[in-house]
Amino acid sequence: MDFPLIRMRRTRRTEALRSLVRETRLEPGQLIYPLFICPGEGVRKEIGSMPGVFNLSVDEAVKEAEEAAQLGLGGLLLFGLPESKDEQGTGAWDDQGIVQQGLRALKANAASKKLVLIADVCLCEYTSHGHCGMVVETADGYDVENDASVDILGRTAASLARAGADIVAPSDMMDGRVAEIRRALDDDELEQTPILSYASKFASAFYGPFREAADSAPLFGDRRSYQMDGANVREAMREIELDLGEGADMILMKPAMPYLDVIRAARDRFDVPMGAYQVSGEYSMLQAAFAKGWLEPERAMLESLIGMRRAGADFIVTYFAKDATKVL
Repeated sequence: MDFPLIRMRRTRRTEALRSLVRETRLEPGQLIYPLFICPGEGVRKEIGSMPGVFNLSVDEAVKEAEEAAQLGLGGLLLFGLPESKDEQGTGAWDDQGIVQQGLRALKANAASKKLVLIADVCLCEYTSHGHCGMVVETADGYDVENDASVDILGRTAASLARAGADIVAPSDMMDGRVAEIRRALDDDELEQTPILSYASKFASAFYGPFREAADSAPLFGDRRSYQMDGANVREAMREIELDLGEGADMILMKPAMPYLDVIRAARDRFDVPMGAYQVSGEYSMLQAAFAKGWLEPERAMLESLIGMRRAGADFIVTYFAKDATKVL
């Protein structure tokens, strides 16, 4: 059968019809809002390259959580800006660290009962050199030492879970870190804490604004020796498979928009909960276009998020979470 018997436009005539046959839906509970927690009180400092995103003191972060819960968001992803840094990144696993303080304050607030609190597990915000692991000097310069970093990441995850994290999310891309985190959690009788692994995290130019937000730019070199080459989709599948084998409960794909094919490939292959992270560069790029009047903000924002859901993401980490929910 063909036209005129078949008319595809019949179900597009009204919003009610379009909604009835819509294949992919975006709901507030599928959105995770990142927060950057910093020392102090009453601090709400806008990040220059990320309009509408702020470094927040713990008390301000609690206010954000209350709004997020009221909007029906799925949860928060927490990053920390410590008062001081050192080569070992000790602020990451300090039980009095900035994110640990934030988690305890959030858990003491009724709003947290409606939100999943996810703690990023990485060292780049806490190390004086800005890398995601321990740096050692070699004959050729400097190298990020894998196994020593993995031990510290395990301690960091356990500290964050003790402070109240519902999920720990390693983003460092060290080999074997999921197994070590699972061991550290289980040894601390935190066997019920899930691991959301950034199993497929690419060395991307789209992280630029985040490095301002988290003050985490490396002082030397780059992260290409541990984050993935953006050309490799088969390698991404292997990374995911290994992390799941080590005990990851969920996976997170990062970035999202330039890697929708990777999200789709993972969705077709792995039957586990999967998220996509719409990273800082994706957010800032759209915000710049909105400021110029080149794109319609609400439509472009929602279209970008629907694309990630259509590719296969069950949930999305996005700085648009609050704005998108208000539109939805």
